[in-house]
Amino acid sequence: MNTLQQVRFVWKPIVFLLCLVPALLVVTDALEITGRLSANPVEDILDRFGNWGLRFIMITLTVTPLRRITGWNWLARFRRMFGLFTFFYIALHFLTWFVLDQGMLLAAILEDIVERPFITLGMAALLLLTAMAITSTNGMRRRMGKRWNKLHYSAYVVGVLGVWHYWWQVKKDISEPLVYAAILSVLLGHRLWHYWQRRR
Repeated sequence: MNTLQQVRFVWKPIVFLLCLVPALLVVTDALEITGRLSANPVEDILDRFGNWGLRFIMITLTVTPLRRITGWNWLARFRRMFGLFTFFYIALHFLTWFVLDQGMLLAAILEDIVERPFITLGMAALLLLTAMAITSTNGMRRRMGKRWNKLHYSAYVVGVLGVWHYWWQVKKDISEPLVYAAILSVLLGHRLWHYWQRRR
C-alpha cells in the first residue's frame, strides 16, 4: 500500500476509534466499569465533553501548520475527521447541559443564554460548528465554492469563542483556559504570518 492507502485503510480507522475513547470513558465511568464520575456527575460530564471539544478544535487547527512545516501532506486527510469530532463533543457538551443540567426547560434555557455571557458565547460556537458540520461533505464544498472556504475559516472563530467561553466560566482558576489561549495564539499567529507571506 502507498501512503494514502495506508492513511485511508489503516490509520484513519485507528484514529477514529481513538477519538471515540473519551466519550466511551464517560459511559463506562458512569456505569462504574472503568472508574467513577465525581460527586457532581452532571458537571463532570459537562467538563469532560467541553474540554475534549476544545482539544479537538486545537488539534483541527494544528493540522494545516503541521502539514506546512513537515511537508506531510497526508495530514490533511485527518482534518475533516478532527473537525467533525469537535462538533461531536461540543454537541454532547450542549446536550448534557440542555437535558441533564437544564431539564429541557426552555424558559430557564433562554434566560441562561441571555443573562450568562459565557453561555451566549458557547451557543455562538455551536451554531458555527453546526454550519461547518452540515457543509463538510465534498458535494457541499463543490456547490458552495469560495463561500465554503470563508465559512470553514470560522474554525478560528470557534477556537476563540471556545476559549473565551471556558475562561468566563471558570472565573477564578484560569490556568487551563490560559493554556488553550496560548496554543490558539500560536496557531493564529502562524495563520497570520502565512497570510502575510503570501501577500508579499
